[in-house]
Amino acid sequence: MLTDSPPYVDGIIIHGCFSDHTVADEHFVLRWPDNLPLDFGAPLLGAGIIMYSSLRYFGLDMPGMHIGVVGLRGHGHLVVKFVKALGGKVTVISTSPEKKERAIKNLDVDSFLVSSDPDQMLIAMDTLDDIIDTVPAIHPLQPLIDLLKIQGKLVMNGGPLEPLDLPMCSLILGRKIVVGIDIGGLKEMQEMLDFAAKHNITADVKVIPIDYVNTAMERLDKNDVKYRFVLDIESTLKIA
Repeated sequence: MLTDSPPYVDGIIIHGCFSDHTVADEHFVLRWPDNLPLDFGAPLLGAGIIMYSSLRYFGLDMPGMHIGVVGLRGHGHLVVKFVKALGGKVTVISTSPEKKERAIKNLDVDSFLVSSDPDQMLIAMDTLDDIIDTVPAIHPLQPLIDLLKIQGKLVMNGGPLEPLDLPMCSLILGRKIVVGIDIGGLKEMQEMLDFAAKHNITADVKVIPIDYVNTAMERLDKNDVKYRFVLDIESTLKIA
């Protein structure tokens, strides 16, 4: 739910997440699983559904598939968890070698590629069924497309603001596809929450009080969070 909005047709301002109470049509309400913690499950409503929809909509959800995940931040660590729960293999592709140990130990990834290492990337060419790219910054697509098998898909959801170079020859010769996705619908959202509850999938978060929010924003600018901050509104309201 949005935190706030412009006045509605009758002049009322809808306060969204700042509301104490709200009224909604039952067709637009999700059932939150009892065994899914609210704090560690909250990021599933954003990053979680985008990653889950990427897998389901484009057919990356079959057991045994080898999926590449570009970027290991808020979105990336969740798609790793979904792929593993679906019975797939995961190769994380990152510019940060220091993330390898955490990826293998904590997220059980099958392999880790440092994208700035040409030797590693060369050895891994034509080995991935599909790739999900979560990186929001400008980065080359050619090395990623080269990792795909014939007819592989590169699913983009990082959303760089500047255009990316698209190597058409690699796409044409390999019958490869580059697609994009933003978010899923309500039916898929409920399916995702139920799947996450069944497989104990939650985001890795740091729960913080409201008076820490400015520091949290500074840490976000420095990429100093593993992997999401969640505001503890309930405790803050009790103190107030």
